[in-house]
Amino acid sequence: FEDEKGTYILNSRDMCMIDHVAELRDAGVDCVKIEGRAKSAYYAAIVTGAYRHAIDAACLGKPLDPVWRDEVEHISHRRYSTGFYYGEPGQYTESSRYLRDWQILAVIESCDAAGNAVLSLRNKFSAGDTLEIVGPDCRPFEWTVPVMEDLDGLPLREPRTPQMRFRAKLPQPVPAYSLVRRAANLSAK
Repeated sequence: FEDEKGTYILNSRDMCMIDHVAELRDAGVDCVKIEGRAKSAYYAAIVTGAYRHAIDAACLGKPLDPVWRDEVEHISHRRYSTGFYYGEPGQYTESSRYLRDWQILAVIESCDAAGNAVLSLRNKFSAGDTLEIVGPDCRPFEWTVPVMEDLDGLPLREPRTPQMRFRAKLPQPVPAYSLVRRAANLSAK
């Protein structure tokens, strides 16, 4: 849109209100819609988990644990804004590109109480890599990958086939559908 004051670019930023959940609750908001059309399962899992923790903290009168605020930085997104909640948001014209700084490497299909897990490969990684695991109601934590094994029990240093299922020992048990990820600049140039 253009007028005598200049050009206005719509949707140059994504809205993020996680820092203001307590204020929204205090204003009488009792339902929040998180936009996720055409987004990945990873996006939906991370954002809904982070907002769940923000809502629970607000209801208990506690501040949001910074780990959950940081999680919304771990998804593909444009620069964040609070939209029109606090007046005119102003124009941000530097870039409308998505920031993509994390890559999903595997999905944890199951994990017993001792941390013995069955995983399904999404992107390559190797024994010795230091990665991060995050899951349903599970704080993100680092994992240095040990030698893994295929489903026949043979040692495996690097799973290579997409969707390949294999076993690995995790430092702690995690829920099914937890994700293994690593920092990687995947943003468009």
